[in-house]
Amino acid sequence: MLSKFLWKSLLGAPAVLGALTLSSAALAQSVDVEAEASVPSVATLDQVMEYSNEGSGMGNLSQVTSVTQFSDVSPTDWAYEALSFLANSEELGGLDCLEGYPDQTYRGNRPLTRYEFAAGLAACLDAIAARGGALDPGALERIEALQREFAAELATLRGRVDALEAAVGELEANQFSTTTRLRGAAIISLSDVFDGADEDNNAVLQSRYRLNFDSSFFGSDRLRARLQYGNFIDFGGIPEGGLLSNRAGSDIADADPLSETAGAFSFSTNTLDPNRVNLSRLEYRFPVGPATAYIGGVGMGISDVVSSVSSFDSSENGSLSYFGYNPIYDLGPQGVGAGLTFDAGDLFQVGLGYLTDRGFDPTDKNGLTDGGYTAFGQLTFSPGNLTAALTYVNAFDNEPANVVNAYGLSAEFRLAERFLVGGWVSYFDTRIFDGPNDILGNGEGWTYAGTLGIEDLGIEGSLLGFIVGVPPYNARYTFAQNALGASGSDTSLHIEGFYRIPLNNNVSVTPGIIFVEDPGNDNGNESVVIGALRTSFTF
Repeated sequence: MLSKFLWKSLLGAPAVLGALTLSSAALAQSVDVEAEASVPSVATLDQVMEYSNEGSGMGNLSQVTSVTQFSDVSPTDWAYEALSFLANSEELGGLDCLEGYPDQTYRGNRPLTRYEFAAGLAACLDAIAARGGALDPGALERIEALQREFAAELATLRGRVDALEAAVGELEANQFSTTTRLRGAAIISLSDVFDGADEDNNAVLQSRYRLNFDSSFFGSDRLRARLQYGNFIDFGGIPEGGLLSNRAGSDIADADPLSETAGAFSFSTNTLDPNRVNLSRLEYRFPVGPATAYIGGVGMGISDVVSSVSSFDSSENGSLSYFGYNPIYDLGPQGVGAGLTFDAGDLFQVGLGYLTDRGFDPTDKNGLTDGGYTAFGQLTFSPGNLTAALTYVNAFDNEPANVVNAYGLSAEFRLAERFLVGGWVSYFDTRIFDGPNDILGNGEGWTYAGTLGIEDLGIEGSLLGFIVGVPPYNARYTFAQNALGASGSDTSLHIEGFYRIPLNNNVSVTPGIIFVEDPGNDNGNESVVIGALRTSFTF
């Protein structure tokens, strides 16, 4: 009976080791780059992070009294009887030899090393030794034999724990902050125009650099401050509407809420005028009961509160252009404001928000309530491999005065684990004013696109992506004052292909081609072809 007990007790090793590794979760704090010489060696840091990552997100282990408490253990499992035996503390004389995770799982299928085996054995042996008087001499002899057999592993494990404790002390003494983690990203892009506006442009090598300072004061909140530098200058000779630029929807120009400035890339940033590093993001998110609240002081957008759904929405690893997600998320003045999301079960999320671009300016026609604003709401639905979102945006801008009501549907479906099929459609109802009460015109606009992504094609971690769609255009526009009647614009066609190739976990290269037919929604404009090679570094 005892030999059976000893063998079965070893099945609790993963849970026991998980408890050990949890104690190092606090090590996920960044160190000051200026103090690099005083931190432990790279090998030690790697070891610390290995232990830290194993325990992250698991929470504290909890004792179970019945194997039925595990959602991933069923009576048909080969180890069910053994686990049931270990969970029965009465049969074991009150010993605690089986623990599980807070999400009611045991995770018995993960690989087990000899060190984990030794740690699990040590946990049960210590419990048995504490009650040694209740065991017969034969059982104690078997316990001592097992202790001798695994003495080397236990000693090595003890040494590794001692080394980790020393490394923790060194990190705590030299860390950048007890609450802040430093993350960085750099992009270097080689690009050129091959057709259309090629005579007006030359090949360029441009770059962008970001540093994110992410702080948490209560464990479930996050304060993000971002410093950013970039030297991107848009290609000339490309009419407005040809390509979507960063947050282009916030700049409503030429009395047309749907016009877009001619910027090419999702990662384009220009801080050259003046030449400086900017604070491009300052936001704070924190839980409020079952909801999450967001407050943005600088650079917050709609898609920072609610999901844009698209897997291409990443300046470092997604599409090359800003047409990798629904343009409705860039509509209206953005940057300063607040939002709230609420998860209604596992399937639905409701998000609301209010943003401005001059909410920090107390002068006339500015501030939080007297200037331009963007109010939005979104219902996100995520059943299994499908994610879909219904989005509403009401935007007002006073230079010139105009109102836009936009309605969007975005979706992405994961097919056969490697394929991502998605797209969007949005409808815009616009009204432009010439004075407080005079209507200059009414319009209706559309944008729509389809996307296809193929992951791990040829290289693990790679992404081949395609985008085909129509950027925002005016389907109908009525000019009230001059009685010209209704008119609409032509439509532009955007086609993009890119292939992200990871070189390792921190570096990737992404070559791609962007083709725009009839840029500026004008059939009289010559098509444009842009090629780019993006190299992304994240750390």
